[in-house]
Amino acid sequence: MDSCDRKFLKIDSESKRDELTLISRIAEQDQSALSLLYDRYAKVIYTIAYKILNSSEESEEIVLDVFTQVWRIAKNYNFQKGRVDTWLFMLTRSRALDRLRSHARFDKAVAASEDVLKIHSHTDSPEEDVLLQERSSYIKTCLAELPQEQRLVLELAYFSGLSHSEIAAKTGISLGTVKTRIRLGLKKLREAIGDEWFNF
Repeated sequence: MDSCDRKFLKIDSESKRDELTLISRIAEQDQSALSLLYDRYAKVIYTIAYKILNSSEESEEIVLDVFTQVWRIAKNYNFQKGRVDTWLFMLTRSRALDRLRSHARFDKAVAASEDVLKIHSHTDSPEEDVLLQERSSYIKTCLAELPQEQRLVLELAYFSGLSHSEIAAKTGISLGTVKTRIRLGLKKLREAIGDEWFNF
């Protein structure tokens, strides 16, 4: 082993001890320690998340999710089960894969909820017309409470009938961001409206 190898091992060993100290401090709710760990790993975690999700917006959210989780569960970290960086990367992968599974569910929701979001002009029944008008009014009220960027893509998708690609071209937003905003908007809309209109 040459001097370069010994120097590297020394630095790596010191880095491991430093990170264990940071985790211990975070477990005691030391925000400065969390900031130091964030500065050290945020870019790497973002890169891992992006490789899985292919979305800048969602990858940024994963970074925040991971460090929020670290803040909550640092006291449970067991150094004997793995290095700090390995632990962080496992948390990242788990969060990102959860997002992918969530996407699959919400893709079904998008397809199943089109009838809910489309405004029908009339039916053969006056009673149904009234119900549809009430539903439309309520949905519009819920839409108005969404963040503007989510409301815009939902309105373009369901009221204007544009595809995701057409929305991206019309707004100049990337296709991945359009899909993400639609998913997030639908999630919030579902929470506001209730499961009975989102059976999927």
